[in-house]
This record gives sequence, C-alpha cells and structure tokens, in this order.
Amino acid sequence: MIIDHVGISVSDYAQCKTFFSQALAPLDIALMVEVAGWAGYGRGGKPEFWFGPGEAPQRPMHLAFTADSRDAVRAFHAAALAVGAIDNGPPGIREIYHPHYYGAFVIGPDGHNVEAVCHKPEA
Repeated sequence: MIIDHVGISVSDYAQCKTFFSQALAPLDIALMVEVAGWAGYGRGGKPEFWFGPGEAPQRPMHLAFTADSRDAVRAFHAAALAVGAIDNGPPGIREIYHPHYYGAFVIGPDGHNVEAVCHKPEA
C-alpha cells in the first residue's frame, strides 16, 4: 500500500462495524483495534483502514481492498450482500483496467462503493 492508512467518518458506527467485519473477513482483513471511538482494520498486525464518528461522513467514496485470490473476491461479494450491501458489480474480469483485474463491487453503509480486487492471473 502506498498510503500508510486511511480514515473516514461514518454515520452509524455499529452498522459499519458489522458490515466491514463481515464483508472484509474473506479478505483476511479484521478489526485490530478500537481507539477513541474509531475502529482500525488491517492484516498482519497493522490497521490501515479506519472509521469513526465525525461531523459529516464523506459520501460517496470508493474503497478498494486487495484480495489474495479470485475466490476471496467472490467470498467478499457474497459476505457483503449477506450483511445488507447492494450489488454494484458482480465478481468478474474488468479488462478496462488490465487483463487480470478481477473485482467485485458493493454499495455499503453511507453509500460507499466498496470493492475487493485481485490482480493475479487465474490459477
């Protein structure tokens, strides 16, 4: 990642915590810490994605999370839909970006376009 971490304001902390905990689990991204009302998600011991209460949530944002496999992208999409996300693009190749770009998109809490993407060729 070229950015150390990202933080966004959300309108409903509990709803976002449920959504991101379930939707990101297939990507091996988990809640690592809660500090002063903010949740920090990451993998490998480093929280890189943060959210918490703020004056006004940024809307809408595009949040793309890396996946280690195409199976993980599919699992993310299914998990996100199961927790109430709206489909914004089913798992599949997006050749417009590059021949191996395999992504899935959902609209999550606060209207954010949340994506999981794998850049690896099919195994």
